[in-house]
Amino acid sequence: MAWFILVLAGLCEVVWAVGLKYTDGFTRLYPSIITIIAMLFSIILLAYAVRSLPMGTAYAVWTGIGVVGTVIYGIFFFGEPATFIRLFCITTIILSIVGLKLSMH
Repeated sequence: MAWFILVLAGLCEVVWAVGLKYTDGFTRLYPSIITIIAMLFSIILLAYAVRSLPMGTAYAVWTGIGVVGTVIYGIFFFGEPATFIRLFCITTIILSIVGLKLSMH
């Protein structure tokens, strides 16, 4: 259950990281509200997950999900480059997340 909570926390991190782009420096009300709520949920869920997962592992997975999700969103919706090296690096982050999960057993 802690891993599921951690994944949800990571997805909330993607929402707030992407949301920052839409807030226009927190000058737009609704995107700012959504972003702040996602930030709160992300931190609260992370805090809940670290009650039963090692902090270093949980934090690395949380940030990894945030990085991968934000980069993928940027590629598809903001026209950011999808170069070989970028995709390779994202793949290594995904493999690292999987490796950290597998190392828990």
